[in-house]
Amino acid sequence: MQDQSVRDWECIISVDGERDAVESLVAGVVAGDERFRVVGDDARRGFYRNFEYGLRAVPANAAWIALCDQDDRWEPSKIADLLPHLKEVSLISGQARLVRYPSGEVTGVTDRVDHGAVLTLLSNQFTGSLCVFDREILATALPFPHVSSRVATHDHWLAVVAGAYRGTRIVDEVVQDYVQHDANVFGDPSRLESAGLAASVRNVLSLAERYEGSRSPLALMRMTFWTYVGWRQVMVDTLRSRKGLPDQRIEAAFGVERRWPALNALLRRAARSGVVPARFVLEYRASWLAGLLSGGRHAARDAAHRSP
Repeated sequence: MQDQSVRDWECIISVDGERDAVESLVAGVVAGDERFRVVGDDARRGFYRNFEYGLRAVPANAAWIALCDQDDRWEPSKIADLLPHLKEVSLISGQARLVRYPSGEVTGVTDRVDHGAVLTLLSNQFTGSLCVFDREILATALPFPHVSSRVATHDHWLAVVAGAYRGTRIVDEVVQDYVQHDANVFGDPSRLESAGLAASVRNVLSLAERYEGSRSPLALMRMTFWTYVGWRQVMVDTLRSRKGLPDQRIEAAFGVERRWPALNALLRRAARSGVVPARFVLEYRASWLAGLLSGGRHAARDAAHRSP
């Protein structure tokens, strides 16, 4: 990051855990570069709330924000290449080389496509570390809506909020290396799409046990609901309460007053155009049914209202 061609910035390092150790490490690496600042209070928040904590520390006079993962390498021109787009949109993303850890093998390049605000809600194409966004969206984005920290993702939420401002854009420029390893919280979406149905089932079983306390049928239905339909309803309900929803297609497909015909038509269109795989459509429909059987619509509405 220190070799960026754009020089006027501050790097805020938000520590999820023990601050002193990270502060000492940073001091040794940046060699007195005062643009680097470490924040943290030794609490463990998880990746989602830690990004929220870091964004709360952004100075009021900042014009733009770029998120960064600790193990990714940026091209020196990344900020310079992406910043001009913020004259027209609220959030801009580039592409990345996929680099396997620890071998350093380049396995491909991301092929993210911006399909617009409605389809971004359905299937997120934005990864936080590839994006630069206008500080103005934090007025709506903070505080983050709080649900299960594994279901909620900061980059999905920020892209949804940016879509309600001046919109989003993805360009073809490769702006960084995106390191893929077993400790990635999510990793590149292409890895998830190829994982198969069995992996999805194992994922829901694990999440239900962790966040719902058991693998009972009711716990599995609740977790299935939150993974797809519930998280999107919370985002839409929170966005409506803070900024309003100019696009009624979003409310019809995702909000508390959502309707099955509107969502089903959207799912079919997304599958036909290749935005989502067939497996995603099946899982999303299962999530809708799980919400009906477990009272999920009201639980998600209450979660949106509880967001600080």
